[in-house]
Amino acid sequence: MMSDGLPDWLPAWCADRLGAEPVGVLFEVRQMSAVFGLRLAGGREVVVKAREDDGRAASCVAAQARLAERGFPCARPLTPADTVGALAVHAEEYRPGGEPLMGDSPDVAARYAEVFARLMAGLVDVTVPPPLPNPRWARWDHADPGLWPAVPLLDDRDQAAVPEHVVDTAARVRKRLLAADLPCVLGHADYEGQNLRWRDGEVWVVHDWDSLAWQPEAALVGAACGSFVHASPPTLAPIESSAAFLDAYQDLRGRRFTAEELEVAWAASLWQAAHNARWEALHGSTPVSGEAVRAQATERLRRADAA
Repeated sequence: MMSDGLPDWLPAWCADRLGAEPVGVLFEVRQMSAVFGLRLAGGREVVVKAREDDGRAASCVAAQARLAERGFPCARPLTPADTVGALAVHAEEYRPGGEPLMGDSPDVAARYAEVFARLMAGLVDVTVPPPLPNPRWARWDHADPGLWPAVPLLDDRDQAAVPEHVVDTAARVRKRLLAADLPCVLGHADYEGQNLRWRDGEVWVVHDWDSLAWQPEAALVGAACGSFVHASPPTLAPIESSAAFLDAYQDLRGRRFTAEELEVAWAASLWQAAHNARWEALHGSTPVSGEAVRAQATERLRRADAA
């Protein structure tokens, strides 16, 4: 069944780039980007993604394609990123199925770490222009004035609603991260459980390749060790599970982090949670991440040596 809400440009784009127009809609998701699951004339099922063209999409799609070629469990892009008006648009294979991996124990953390280690290893020699600016929730390295990256949707609200402990945590984390002198690499910056599906005990697909970033490896791994938990709304993993994630990742990559890298990882583990806590406060939502930051910030900051 077709949807009346499909963009006017979409049928002609599919005909031109995929060789057939859509005749049915499998699903629609509209958040930061618009995602359409489509059945084309002839029966092929595909996914088309469209988002504001901020200059990142071409690199993200190209890197995703390289990983798919190598057998990494992600949807294979069917087109490069195109420009359609103000949008970046691409199509990829439809890869349905699988289940979320629930839990936040150290054992679950190690399973997520194994996939992240495979992902990061697969990106090591992928050469694309850095996908900058980094995703807004990971953008501790921004050059905007003030503590937070410029996000009008948040900046236009009353900042007095953000708890002092969230602001203080974010400030200390950012200071520690900016003080690091580590090379940047390509990595996934939205490694939440909701973006992975598992089948028969193995990862089936990793989604959200729009969220690649260009940051130090330790920062990317640190963010993942805090955010891997499959929960809605998102929250922060237990400290012992983040530690298990970091240990498993280093073992699987065959290299132990330096003392500085470990501190950076622990600092980065808090940034996304602080961003989420700010979002909650500014939208009047239940402070799930906010309470997790309150409970865990002292120990995570200690491990980060973030005075």
